[in-house]
Amino acid sequence: MQLVAGVWGFKTLAIGVEFGLFTRLAGGRTITVTEAAAEFGMDERPADLLLAASASLGLLEKAGAGYRNSELAEQFLVEGQPYYFGAQIRYSDLRTYLPWHRIGEALRGNHPLTWDPQQQESMFDTTDPKMVAEFWDAMFSTSRFTARALADAYDFGTHRRLLDVGGGAGAFPIELCQRLPQLQATILDLPHVCARAEERIAEAGLTGRIGAVPGDFLADPSLPDGHDVILLSMILHDWDEATNRALLARCHAALPSDGAIIISELLLNDERTGPPEAALMGMNMLVETEGGKNYSGAEYVTWLGDAGFVDARVVAFDAPGANGAVVARRP
Repeated sequence: MQLVAGVWGFKTLAIGVEFGLFTRLAGGRTITVTEAAAEFGMDERPADLLLAASASLGLLEKAGAGYRNSELAEQFLVEGQPYYFGAQIRYSDLRTYLPWHRIGEALRGNHPLTWDPQQQESMFDTTDPKMVAEFWDAMFSTSRFTARALADAYDFGTHRRLLDVGGGAGAFPIELCQRLPQLQATILDLPHVCARAEERIAEAGLTGRIGAVPGDFLADPSLPDGHDVILLSMILHDWDEATNRALLARCHAALPSDGAIIISELLLNDERTGPPEAALMGMNMLVETEGGKNYSGAEYVTWLGDAGFVDARVVAFDAPGANGAVVARRP
């Protein structure tokens, strides 16, 4: 029954974000059922049900006769907060929720449901400006907190130049450069993504330390050199094994001796029986990609060794976009 009710919890969360409920309650404001009904233009019965359900999920807490944000909601669901997660919720609700209702079609046909391979080259090739904005904002939302968790788990102290392959709007470089004064970074991504990254970098006051280089990491024959660490965050789960092995070979070629590579992902265990967040993200890759899936740490370790890397190991942590990183170095 918990599995059955999972979608109820998600839609309660999503409608709260859509209504701006948590942003309206920022800073300790409380709201009663009567006030919520008036503010959101609904009767008291649905207002009561929404507030009670949100509290049951740990998003609100009771304060006298009213409700206020929980600590969780205040940190992650208030627009403008550094780790605001609402963009990921909106993207999932708009882009993937309804296609998931046709998961049987994807399983039988082995093809994505959120885009048509006959019409687009990849899921990243779209002319819908709203969906482009939602996707990259969602990735930034997920990646910012994940970057913090990675920085706590892995020592970047010896690194000076980071290349973020497929770095999107720059969440990882921004978080890492704010924490590590010695670090400079380069984002490699598609031209329209680099433009969005430059906006985020400027907002963070890091224009002089983080650059964005337009390119296609799948098609370009080589990656930018001059970096001592390469990051692949939530990249390899989008592609099949052959594509990933080819990319790892180009990463190896771009690094100097003793240069490091970091693969940050939701990793399956070696038996491929969990954890659920990694296995279910693998199912989501069926919905959203042609060849993507989630892989185990052991698979990445093997691929890294075959590409010429040594000392591969798994560093575990807990974050929305990853549960660990596989790190290795070029000898």
